[in-house]
Parts: sequence; structure tokens; C-alpha cells
Amino acid sequence: MVMILSTPLYPCLTLLRETKVSLSRSKRSLCCCSVSEEPKDQSLSRRSVVYVLATTPCLLFPALISSAKTKSKSPYDERRLLEQNKRIQRENNAPDEFPNFVREGFEVKVVASDNYVKADSGLIYRDFNLGQGDCPKDGQQVIFHYIGYNESGRRIDSTYIQGSPARIRMGTNALVPGFEMGIRDMKPGGRRRIIIPPELGPPVGPSTFFSSKQFEVFDVELLSIQNCERRTIIGFYSDVTCS
Repeated sequence: MVMILSTPLYPCLTLLRETKVSLSRSKRSLCCCSVSEEPKDQSLSRRSVVYVLATTPCLLFPALISSAKTKSKSPYDERRLLEQNKRIQRENNAPDEFPNFVREGFEVKVVASDNYVKADSGLIYRDFNLGQGDCPKDGQQVIFHYIGYNESGRRIDSTYIQGSPARIRMGTNALVPGFEMGIRDMKPGGRRRIIIPPELGPPVGPSTFFSSKQFEVFDVELLSIQNCERRTIIGFYSDVTCS
């Protein structure tokens, strides 16, 4: 523990000793003087005491001793938070080799196996099956299944439960930024787990599905990629068809 003194005490103690000596001398001089008249030495002594007290606040208000302790992260606390996250994920039936999240305040540490890759953007992913063919390009439509999870391993959405895959055109800002980054270099038939950090995740607020900034995890299966073209009907109406 580091002790911090806001004002040094040693000069004050020195002045206090000098003041006591001055007072003791003035008391001795009082014995030789009459009661009716105040001695000059006593008057000067009192004025000097008042001056010392006025110019040295530490005699009236001693400096308070305060302590400062730097908070350091304990490995025990991190292990405790990790085991707590694992327990909650087991209760939520999280899939095998699901990443763990150690959250302490606003700081979150992702704990995952070496099979995961972290991109420069902060996106983390793992491929279970690479698939075959070409990767999707802007303007093309991707058809895929996904299951979404939160940090606790609780399922928040699934196209498998909905009964039909999702269809999204790339490059139209229809997807969460991190999701589109994660699916952009996948191939048809590929299966990937994507860990999206908050800065690449969806907006939060009462009007959105997400209530707080957390890591989101998606298991994605890319089914196929379709080319799209815009067609004009009766000169003023147009739409996009993909096949």
C-alpha cells in the first residue's frame, strides 16, 4: 500500500516545538511582572504565536494521511468469471467448442481454441467446412441458414426453426457489418462460426432486437449463390430477379 501525504508534517512539528519554547519563556517572564500591566514580552509572544498559527495552517488543520491502492486484475477473478460463463452456457445448451466470454465491466475477453482466426477488423471466425466454388460478390444473392447466439450461449434466432433460409443481396447494407464480412469469403456448402464484436455488430436500442452491446455468435451454412439482374416493366417499374 502506498502512503501519500498531502502536506509534509515535519516543518509543522519543528514550528510547534519552537512555539512551545517561546510560550514557556513568556510564562517565566509573567512571574516577575505585576498583574495590572501586561508585559511587553507576553504581548510580543502572543503576537508571534498568532502569526505562526496564521501562517502555518498545518498546526490548526493537520494534514490528513490518505492511501492509494492500484486495482489490479486477479487471475482468480478471471477464472471465476470464466467458469461462471461456462456454467451458464451449459445451462443454455450451447453447441460444442463454443467460445467463452470473460466480461468485467466494459471489458470483454474472448476465450476460444486455436482453431479460431481473428481478422484485422476484429472479426473472429472458424471454418467447419470450406465448401466449393466461388465466393459471393456485390450484387449477388446469398442463400444461407444461420443460428444466432449471445455471449451466454443462448439461441436468439434461427432460420432452421423458421423453416426457410435467408436470402440477402451482398453489398446492399442489408446485413450486420460483421455478418457480411464473415460470409463474404465463404463458398457454397461451407459452414462457419462467426464471432462479431460490438463495433461490427447491430445497432442497439429500444427499436432494435438487441438491447446492449455484446459479442454475437452466428453459425452460418452457405447454401448457394445466385446472380441477379434488374428488369424494367412497362417503362417505369423495375425490380431485381435472382437465379
